[in-house]
Amino acid sequence: MWLSNSARSIIVRVSLWLRVMGHSAMRNKGTTTEWMAGALLVGLAIVLLTRMVAAPGGKVGVALQATARWSFLLFWLGYTGNALSVLFGPRFQIIASHCRDFSLSFAAAHLAHLGMVAYLLYGSDTPFPRPSLVFFSIAVFWIYLLTLLSIKRLAAKLDPTLLRVLRTVGVEYIALVFLVDFAKNPFQGGIVNLLIYLPFICLAIAGPLLRFAAVAKRLAQARTLAA
Repeated sequence: MWLSNSARSIIVRVSLWLRVMGHSAMRNKGTTTEWMAGALLVGLAIVLLTRMVAAPGGKVGVALQATARWSFLLFWLGYTGNALSVLFGPRFQIIASHCRDFSLSFAAAHLAHLGMVAYLLYGSDTPFPRPSLVFFSIAVFWIYLLTLLSIKRLAAKLDPTLLRVLRTVGVEYIALVFLVDFAKNPFQGGIVNLLIYLPFICLAIAGPLLRFAAVAKRLAQARTLAA
């Protein structure tokens, strides 16, 4: 989607703001519920900000993009936190210790994005492509299934191996959907639009690579100890 200069400016400002918010969140010792409420409020604030500032005709598109990026940042920290700690040591332990908080905050924040998607679908005269709708809907299913499985009493009723498989398949599918979404039209809208997308594409590619590298490191350490 081609973006106006004002829309691009909003996304850049929101991205900078979210970095500050994420740094503050890691220092916050509040409960997971407070993290989730805060993440959702930030998502709603992004929608309100774009409604007030974005160019006419582009408000919904900018809100969709900005809320998706906010959700993705939270997801990425929860997705890669443990891997960062394994690969790079204690300096990333603060992220690893909050993986559950980041993951559940992502699920809460994504409600703002889904609200914008529902608004777009309701007001659009053009049918949304069915394959894409199914592809993204499966990701939504995984997001809130994993949220339910984060409830310890519920998770305790499942076989540990099954639970681990569900969590792995779910988070990897969500990561794939983000990568496909960010990479589908990065050159549309010119070089500025590409530069806005590029950091998120790089993070989306880096996430699975970091997790794979962390698994490889753990296996190597296990072999060394067993030798």
